[in-house]
Formats: sequence, C-alpha cells, structure tokens
Amino acid sequence: MVPGWPLVTVGAIIALFMAFALHHIEEGHVGVYYRGGALLSRVSQPGYHLMFPFFTTYKSVQVTLQTDEAKNVPCGTSGGVMIYFDRIEVVNILSSSSVYDIVKNYTVDYDRPLIFNKVHHEVNQFCSSHTLQEVYIDLFDQIDENLKTALQKDLVRMAPGLSVQAVRVTKPKIPESIRQNYEQMEAEKTKLLVAIQHQKVVEKEAETERKKAVIGKS
Repeated sequence: MVPGWPLVTVGAIIALFMAFALHHIEEGHVGVYYRGGALLSRVSQPGYHLMFPFFTTYKSVQVTLQTDEAKNVPCGTSGGVMIYFDRIEVVNILSSSSVYDIVKNYTVDYDRPLIFNKVHHEVNQFCSSHTLQEVYIDLFDQIDENLKTALQKDLVRMAPGLSVQAVRVTKPKIPESIRQNYEQMEAEKTKLLVAIQHQKVVEKEAETERKKAVIGKS
C-alpha cells in the first residue's frame, strides 16, 4: 500500500462531504429543509450552513418585498364580453417567522395558490358582476384597492404572515371594434366639452360687451 493513501482517502471523503453539506443562504432569504421528502422544522438564516448530504435537501425562501405578476388574466363581463388584463402585479412580503407554517401548508411555491390563483378568482368574480363600461371606465380606478382588500382578507385567514402591500392593474385589453367605439366616444365627448367651453367664452364676451354698451350710454 502506498504510504499516505489512507489520509488521502479520508481527506477526499471529507472534501466530498463538505461539498454537498455546505450551502449558502442569501441575504433576504431563509432556508427550509427536507429529509426523505418531509419538511423539517429547521429554518436557517442568511449565511453558510451545514446539512447531512444526500439525505437532506434545502430550498431558499424570500422574506423581503417581492412582486408577483399575473399575466394575461381573463375577465368575462356580465354582458358576455371577454377582455384581458395584460398584467396584474401583487407586491407582497412573507414574515420569516411564518415561513415554516406556510411552506408546510402550501409548499415553497405558496404564491401559486395564495396569490396567482386568488387573483384569477377575484378578477373573475368582479368582472362577472359588472358591465364592460364599469370594468373599463367607471370602476377601473377602484380595481387595485378592491383586489388588494380581497386578497389580504383571505390571507389573514389562510396564511397569516403573508401580507399584500399593493396591487397594480394595467388597463384591460378589449376587442378592437369595441376599443375603436370607445375612442370615438371619447373624441366626441372632447369635442362636445370644447364646444361648450367655447360657447361659454362667447357668451361671457357678449355679456361684457353689453355691459360696456350700457356704461357708454349712461
């Protein structure tokens, strides 16, 4: 046997062990651990950590402010018109003290059932009870806050520790023919407002001239 081989072998085993055991959790995240597919109660903070390799795996969970984007969200209005919200952004944050419970109940992809699916559900509920005019024009400026309130209400009950900070909704995409009609209506409204304003100016000028004429005669 070559002298020193046992030490080399032991050193190689230790190096291999460390290569798989040592891992790093980024700032703004915590680590959760699984053994045999079961979630362990251990939650690690940012920095370097050791775990038992091959039997234990880990995943990183963000606990700072993050933005989830639901794209191309369908919206069927009460009148049967199908429109789409190009993007709905949900700004949310997960408390590090709630990570274990939420991951245990909803996995590390908790935002799928708690954010994305709920956005689709709430938008569908809202649209199905309102007309296109209400969704696109009359109530559009209320959708952000209403959606935030609905999401947060469910999170308080289903996932304490996950909170919604803000919701941003883009203007929905509507059928081209309907969009052109709305643009034409807006153009006509603008023309009407300009005409009314012009008429007021003309009447004001006429009133001023009449007053001048009366003063000139006196």
